[in-house]
Amino acid sequence: MTQLAAAGRVRAGVDPGRWPDVATVPRHRTRAAVARQLFARACTGLPLRVSQQGGPDLGAGGPGAPVMTVHRPDDFYQRIGASGLIGFGESYMAGDWDSTDLVGLLTAFAADIGALVPRWLQPLRRLAVRRIPAADAPTLNGARRNIARHYDLSNDLFALFLDPTMTYSAALFEEKADASPVSLPPAGDPAETAILAAAQRRKIDRLLDLCGVGPGSSVLEIGTGWGELAIRAGQRGARVRTVTISAQQHDLAARRVAAAGLAGMVRVELLDYRELSGQYDAVLSVEMIEAVGERYWPAYFATLSRLTAPDGQIGLQAITMPHQRMLAARHTHTWVLKYIFPGGLIPSLTALKSSAAAAGLSVADQYRFGPHYAQTLAIWRHQFSAASAAELSRLGFDEVFRRMWTLYLAYSEAGFRSGYLDVSQLLLAPDDMAAARRKSRP
Repeated sequence: MTQLAAAGRVRAGVDPGRWPDVATVPRHRTRAAVARQLFARACTGLPLRVSQQGGPDLGAGGPGAPVMTVHRPDDFYQRIGASGLIGFGESYMAGDWDSTDLVGLLTAFAADIGALVPRWLQPLRRLAVRRIPAADAPTLNGARRNIARHYDLSNDLFALFLDPTMTYSAALFEEKADASPVSLPPAGDPAETAILAAAQRRKIDRLLDLCGVGPGSSVLEIGTGWGELAIRAGQRGARVRTVTISAQQHDLAARRVAAAGLAGMVRVELLDYRELSGQYDAVLSVEMIEAVGERYWPAYFATLSRLTAPDGQIGLQAITMPHQRMLAARHTHTWVLKYIFPGGLIPSLTALKSSAAAAGLSVADQYRFGPHYAQTLAIWRHQFSAASAAELSRLGFDEVFRRMWTLYLAYSEAGFRSGYLDVSQLLLAPDDMAAARRKSRP
C-alpha cells in the first residue's frame, strides 16, 4: 500500500490484501480540489456527459452521447488528485464511477488526450507523475516476473474470451474497399467467435506469406503465445522453433502442437530471446516488442539480426503510438503498467525504425490495420463480459479483477478506435535487401 493511500480510509467490500490502492481512498484535499477543476475543464467541449452525485453535469454531449456516472465524487477526485490516471482507473475498479458506453466514453477522452492537461501545466507534469518501479525493468529475471503477472494468470481465464485458436493479438478481418473491417454479427452471436478465428488465421497466414515461410523453411518465433502461429507454420512444412518465458503458455502450446500431430516439426521452449543462438530463414515475433522495454530495444533488434540467415526475413507485428506521446509516456508509471502489463512500453514507428536501423535493418514492407484491432478487442470484450461472476470466482478472480479487465479491454479498444494506437505488420531486412525490395514493389 502506498504511503499516501495508507493515510486514507478503507473501502468496504474490497480485499485490502489483494487490492491495497483500490481498497484505500487517499486523502489529499488540495490535490482533489485541483483534480476537480482540471477534470471539469477536460470535459468541456467533449462529446460525452458526466453526471455527478450531488454535483454539476459536465461535458458537451447530446442525448446519444456516452454517459459517465460518478457515484462517489469525493472519492473519485481524491484518487485522481493522488494518482492521476492511475487513480482514474482505480476509481473504476472500486466502483466509484460507471458508464453506459465505456468504450465510447474512453474514445472521446483518447481522441483529445493531448489537451486533457492545460498546456501551461504540461511542463509541471513530470513533478506529479509516478516513475516506473525499478523492479519492473525487463531484465532476464524481471521479464519473467512481468510476463508471469499477465500471461500466467490462468490459461482458463484467457480461454473465456479468446477464440479456439487462442491467439492474443490483432486479427485481420475481411476488408471493405477502404481496408476497414467488415461489420460483425451482433455481440454474443455464436458466429462472432468463428469469424474471429478465421481472422486470426488470416493475420498469421499473411505474416507467414510475407516472410516466404513454406516447406523446408527454418522458422524461429519469439513469443509463442499459445502456439497457433507455430502450428500453422508447421502445417506448411516448416521446421519451427518457438520460445516463450510464460510457463503456462509453454505448457498449453506444447500440448496443442502435439495434438496437431506436429511434435516432430515444432519445438516449444521456455527461453528468453536473449539466450537464443543459431540462424533461421524467417524470424517472427507478434506483439512481443511492447514487452521488451525501451532500454532493451537495441538488444532485441540486434538479436533479430543475428538470428536471421543472410538471405532470411524478419516479420514483426507491433502496436505503435505517436512518437511525441511515446516520449511523454516513456518514464511514466501508468495504470496499464501497474495492473496489466508491467515493464513494457508501446513504441512509435519512429523509435522502432531507429532501433532497427542501429542493428543494420530497414523496413522493407509495412501494413497497418489498426481498425481491425478495435474489432478484435470488441469481440474479446463481448466474450469476457459474457463470463459469469461464478466462472471468474472459480478461477480465483473477484469483482475488482472483473472491473479491472473490463476497463483494460475497453481502454485498449478506445485507443484503436480513436487512432491513438495503431498496429502494423512489418518486414525487416538488412538495409541493402530492404532497399531492393522496396524498389521492386509496383
